[in-house]
Amino acid sequence: MSGMSSVAIVGAGPGLGTAVARRFGREGFAVGLVARDRGRLDAISGALAAEGVTARGFAADVRRPERLAAALGELADALGTVEVLQYSPVPHRDFMRPVLETRHRDLVGPIEFSVYGPVAAVQQVLPGMRRLGRGTILFVNGGSAAVPHPERAGTSIAFAAESAYGHLLHDRLASEGIHVAQLIIPGTITAGHERKDPDVLAERLWTLHRERHGFRHYADDLGG
Repeated sequence: MSGMSSVAIVGAGPGLGTAVARRFGREGFAVGLVARDRGRLDAISGALAAEGVTARGFAADVRRPERLAAALGELADALGTVEVLQYSPVPHRDFMRPVLETRHRDLVGPIEFSVYGPVAAVQQVLPGMRRLGRGTILFVNGGSAAVPHPERAGTSIAFAAESAYGHLLHDRLASEGIHVAQLIIPGTITAGHERKDPDVLAERLWTLHRERHGFRHYADDLGG
């Protein structure tokens, strides 16, 4: 598939991931979906294929960085160089403990999920983006990335680190034509919501890919 480029959606599920796949697929991108559940991936890629989108699933747990990198390598080989990387897995519930009940070991999972995973993914796709001379890296986070939440300490701390990494990438890679942006989605993604419906959010992410300015963007007011 030389000449084609792909979008890799890490943490692809039936909501936002599928909507983003559909939006980028409509623009001619091949779509690689990365998630843990092979059955779910097959169902989503099958549904997208029925709509005429070239889509394939690649199973990997973001908490196993080497496996995640390998899956992204397989994706690029199968679908074309990754031009757009979206990192948007939904954090586990057990990352969200109150701050005073959070021990150092409770932070291992969140840090693996929101720091080691993104770094492994970016390091894997960056050489291809540099060869293309262009690329987009999109980090999708919850509201605690912007305002730490005392009842969701693990995620708040790890999202802060992920945000710092993304911001550093934004500043470092802009001159190479590689745009790095973060979309913060406060609260829950909600079908039918004027700002937080999956299709609305997918359009917003497409716009971030196209317009290429600024690092941090908000899908809705932080109170939302």
